[in-house]
Amino acid sequence: MKTHFQSKGRPLLLAALAGATLLAALGASSAAVALPTLTRAFSADLQQVQWVMLAYLLAVTVAIAGVGRMGDLCGSRRVLLAGLALFMLASAACALAPGLGWLIAARVAQGLGAAALMALPLALAKGLVARQRVGSAMGLLGSMSALGTAAGPALGGLLIGALGWQSAFALLALSGAVLLPMVWLAVPATPERAGARMDRAGNGLALLRAPALARALAMNLLVAAIMMATLVVGPFFLAFGLGLDAAGTGLAMAAGPAAAALSGWPAGRLTDRFGAGRTLVAGLLMAAIGLGALALLPGWTGVAGYVLGLLLLTPGFQLFLAANNTAVMLGAADAHQGLASGLLGLSRNLGFLAGAALLPLLFAALLGSPVADSSMPAIIAAFRATFLAAAGVLAVLAAWLCRPRRARRPKD
Repeated sequence: MKTHFQSKGRPLLLAALAGATLLAALGASSAAVALPTLTRAFSADLQQVQWVMLAYLLAVTVAIAGVGRMGDLCGSRRVLLAGLALFMLASAACALAPGLGWLIAARVAQGLGAAALMALPLALAKGLVARQRVGSAMGLLGSMSALGTAAGPALGGLLIGALGWQSAFALLALSGAVLLPMVWLAVPATPERAGARMDRAGNGLALLRAPALARALAMNLLVAAIMMATLVVGPFFLAFGLGLDAAGTGLAMAAGPAAAALSGWPAGRLTDRFGAGRTLVAGLLMAAIGLGALALLPGWTGVAGYVLGLLLLTPGFQLFLAANNTAVMLGAADAHQGLASGLLGLSRNLGFLAGAALLPLLFAALLGSPVADSSMPAIIAAFRATFLAAAGVLAVLAAWLCRPRRARRPKD
C-alpha cells in the first residue's frame, strides 16, 4: 500500500507538505513589513510592536520539539492538521484583533500552530516518500521555506498598502483554509503509539547523546546563525558602506532568498544522487567560498560583488541544509521521526536568534563606533573581517568532517 501511495499520490503529498512549510514561513516574514503601520494604528512605539514578531518566533522555538514528539505519539498527520487549524484560526484572530495586546496573544497562538507546520512536514516526508527520494523532498521543503521568507515582505507590503494591516493576516487565514482540506486528502494516516508517553526528559536527551545527531544539530545551529547574520548585518553594510537607499538595499538582499528558493530542490536531488555525507561537505565548502566572496568582492566591485557573493553563498547553504536534514531524518528511528524533525527546527531557530545577536556584535566591535558615524572604508573593513571569520569557521568545519577516521578497535 505504501508503494502504491508513493507512486500515485506523491506529487499531491509533496504539494501539501510544501504548502504547510511555505505558510509557516509567510507567517513570520509577512508580519515584519506591518510593524511600521502597527505603530501608527495602535499609537505604540517600536519596542512594543516588535513583540508582534517576537511572540511568533518565541512560540515556535518553545513548542517545536514538543510538537514533533506529539507527532510521534499521536500521529504526525493528526498533529499537523490540528496545528494547521490552530494557525488558521489564530490568523483570523490576528486580523480581527481590536488592540495590540490581543494581536500579540493571537500571534502566540499562531506561532504554536506554526511549530507543527515547521516540524512535521520533514517527518512525514521521511516516512511517506521513497527512501531514494528523501533528499529531493528535503530540498523542496527548504525551497518553500526560502520562498516564504523572500515573498512575505513583498506580498505583505502590497496587501497592507492596498487594504490595511489586517489583510496580511486575513490572507494567512484564507491560505490555511485552502490548505487544510488538501492536507486532509493528500496525507495518509500515520500510526499512533498509544503505549508511549511524552518525555519528561528521556527520549529527547537520549537522542541528543547520539554523537551523529548532536553533531548535525550543532552544525545546523552554526549555519543558521551565519545565515541570519547576513540578513542582519547586510542592510547596515549596504546602506552605510555602499550608500544604497532603502529600495536598493532591499533589491540587493532579495538575491539571497531568491537563490535559495531556486536551489533547494536541485540541492535535494544532488543529495539523493551523491549521498548526504559528500553533499554536506560540498555545501559547507561552497558556503565558505561564498562567504569569502561576500567579504571581499563588495570592497572591489560594489553592489555587484555583494550580489555575486550571495549567489555563491546561498546555494551552498541549501546544499548543506538538504544533506544535513536528510542525514538526520534517515538516521532517526520511526518512533522518533517527529522529535528529530522538531530538534532540527529548534536548532535552526536557536541559530537564528544567536546569529541576530553575536555576529552583529562582532561587526559593531570591529567598527568601534556607531555605524552611522563610521566612514565607508571602516564599515567595509569591519564587514570584511566579520564574514572572513565566518568563512574560516565553515572551512574548518568542512575540513574536520573530511578528516580520516580511525576504525574502532574491538574490545577484548
